[in-house]
Amino acid sequence: MKDKKHHPPDILIIAALWLMVLASSSQATIVAPILPRIGEALNIPEALQGTLVTGYAIALSTFAVIIGPISDRFGRRPILLAGTSLMGIMLAFHALANDFTSLLTFRIGAGVSGGVLTGVAVAYVGDYFPYERRGWANGWVMSGFAFGQVVAVPMGTILAERYGFRSPFILFSAIAAISFLLILTVIPQPQIKRDTPEGVGFAYRESLSVKYVLKSYLKLLSKRKILNAGLAYATMLFAVSSFTVFFPTWLERELSMSPSATATLFIVGGLANILIGPQAGRWSDKIGRKPMILASCLLSAVLFSITPFVVSSTLSAYTVFFLIMMLLALRLSPLQALLTTLVPDNQRGSLMSLVVAIGQLGGGFGGAIAGIAFARFNFLGNALLAAISITATGLIVWWGLTEPERVEVTG
Repeated sequence: MKDKKHHPPDILIIAALWLMVLASSSQATIVAPILPRIGEALNIPEALQGTLVTGYAIALSTFAVIIGPISDRFGRRPILLAGTSLMGIMLAFHALANDFTSLLTFRIGAGVSGGVLTGVAVAYVGDYFPYERRGWANGWVMSGFAFGQVVAVPMGTILAERYGFRSPFILFSAIAAISFLLILTVIPQPQIKRDTPEGVGFAYRESLSVKYVLKSYLKLLSKRKILNAGLAYATMLFAVSSFTVFFPTWLERELSMSPSATATLFIVGGLANILIGPQAGRWSDKIGRKPMILASCLLSAVLFSITPFVVSSTLSAYTVFFLIMMLLALRLSPLQALLTTLVPDNQRGSLMSLVVAIGQLGGGFGGAIAGIAFARFNFLGNALLAAISITATGLIVWWGLTEPERVEVTG
C-alpha cells in the first residue's frame, strides 16, 4: 500500500495510469473501425482480417504471463516504464507495414508491449489504493479507454481515411511516449507485503527462474476461484471481440455508413464509458461487485442477440453501441476490483497477468472465429456468439467467484 507520509496526490497517480490506458487501449481498439481500410490497402481477405486481433492477443497473453511474477518481485513501476517505452517504439514501426505479414508482425510487437502493461496497471491500483476505494480508482483509470473511444479512436479513424491506415498508429505512438514521461515523473513504487515462511516480510528466498514462474502459476491455477476468474475474463473478452471486430464492417456494408459515421459510432460508445465507468466503480463499492456484473452480463446477452434485427439506421446503430459500451463499463471496473481480492498483495501482479493472459486468449480466439462467422453467416453469427459467451461470463461469476465482506470506512 502507499506510504501515507510521502506520496503524490491520488489524482496524479490516476492521471498517469489513465494516459497509459488511453494509449494502450486506443491502439488496440482502432483496428476494428479501420479494418476495411487495412484490408483494402494490403489486400487481406475478410476471413484473415480477424487474425490481426488474434496475433496481438496471443502476444499479449504470453508476455502478460511472463511479466506478472517479475512485477511481483521487482515492483510495478519499472514494468510500467518498460511497457510504455516499448509500446511507443512498436507502434511507430507500423508506419513500415506494407503487406499482411509485416503488419501482423508489428501487431504482435504491440501485443508484447500490451502484455507488459495490462495486468500490471490493474495490479498497481490494487497495491496503491485500499479495497474500499479500488472501484473508484479503477473506474477513473479505465475511463482512459472511454476517452480513447470518444477522441483518439475517432480521430484515428478520420486520419486513416484521409492519410492511410498507418497514421493513427503514429498518433498513438506519440501518446505512449508522453505516458512514459508522466509515469517516470509521477508514479511511485508502493511497498508490497510479501508472505515468507517466517511470516510477513519484504524479501523473497527463492530465485526468479522459469521453474519458479511455472510453479507460481500452477499454484494459482490449482485454486478453483483463480481458474474461474480466468474463465470469466476469457468469455467476456471473447464476447467483446466476436461482436465488435466486424460491427463497423457490417454497418458499412448493410447501412452504407461512411468511415466518418463509424468514427462517430465510437464517440457515442466512448461517451457511454465516460458517463458510466467512474460511477460504476463507485456504485460497486457501495452495493457489491457481483450484482452489477451479473446484471450487465444478462442485459448484454439480450442486446447482442437482438442487434441484427433492431439496427436498421444510423440512429439505431448509435443507440445499440451506446448501450453495449455502457454495459461493458458496468461490469469491467467491478470485475477488476473483485479479482484484486483473490490473492495476497505479493501475488497480485501474477494473478492479474494470468487472468489478463487467459482473457486475451479468449479475445483473440473470438477475433479469429468472428472472421469465419462473418464470412459464412453475416453478422448474425457474430451476435449469437457474443450472446452465448457473455451469458457464460455471468454464470461463472455467479457460481465461481466469492465477494469478500464489505468493510465500512468511517472518519
